[in-house]
Amino acid sequence: MIPYSLLDLAPVTEGSDIREAFANTLDLARNAERLGYQRYWLAEHHNMPGIASAATAVLIGYVAGGTSTIRVGAGGIMLPNHSPLQVAEQFGTLASLYPDRIDLGLGRAPGTDQATVRALRRYHEGADAFPHDVAELLGFFRPARPGQPVRAVPGAGIQVPVWLLGSSLFSARLSAAMGLPFAFASHFAPDAMDDALALYHGEFTPSARLDKPHAMLALNVVAAETDAEARRLFTTQQQAFVKLRRGDIGLVPPPIDDIDSWWTPQEKEGVSRALACAVVGDVDTVRKGIAAFIERHRPDELLLTANIFDHAARVRSFEIAAEAMARS
Repeated sequence: MIPYSLLDLAPVTEGSDIREAFANTLDLARNAERLGYQRYWLAEHHNMPGIASAATAVLIGYVAGGTSTIRVGAGGIMLPNHSPLQVAEQFGTLASLYPDRIDLGLGRAPGTDQATVRALRRYHEGADAFPHDVAELLGFFRPARPGQPVRAVPGAGIQVPVWLLGSSLFSARLSAAMGLPFAFASHFAPDAMDDALALYHGEFTPSARLDKPHAMLALNVVAAETDAEARRLFTTQQQAFVKLRRGDIGLVPPPIDDIDSWWTPQEKEGVSRALACAVVGDVDTVRKGIAAFIERHRPDELLLTANIFDHAARVRSFEIAAEAMARS
């Protein structure tokens, strides 16, 4: 059995609020710790009413302070929105407070729209600055040299595992060149997954941080007591994808009984393609689906995610997923 972890966006559901979303995040993290999940990652998004994890480093501290053993980290910090020094200071602080428990995943997308990018007062110039910023950030984590004019305090000399995240070949190539672990966003952008993995493994160069390739793949897993109930729960995520493409960005919607009467055939086709890496069903269906995914793609770790409206059903889904992993 390979390690399995959990990706959370602190969802805000219809009829709920931010405070409840944060309470649910901590409760889910404590359950993930109990169930044997290795990591609990939170993702940075901005200007999205249904996602409360914008201040990602702050929320990581909240979750790490409310748990005791599970690794807590960013999946990820969108580096174009931040200076490398500030990220090193934030995660140096977290790693000092919670030693050997903090992960830092880095992405090059802004995690938002162009108006919000301007409000963040950083840049979004594509790939050009990202490799330089990653290298600068890694430099701030190295032990400070005598006479070094700028150092991260805290941060310098602190061992914070750094991952690169991606949904294309760019970060696969960069993580291979830098000798860093790589996490692919197959849960919403599966098309380039196989090519990215092949490129990452084929071009990997060992580094002081990592001596051989280490790849984690994200997988949507929605589990319930029956296949039918799991499929119904999954309609929340399917609706959210369609609404995003319609420009209807709101809170996380409740599941519906007949999604085929709700979306168009073209929307169904688009969502089915985006969410192709999904396992939906009862424990046996999930066990078989996860096993087949691992057998085909050979990840070193799995990062499970589930956008489910009801918190208790979401916790139960991750319980069933853990049970399925244990049976694999």
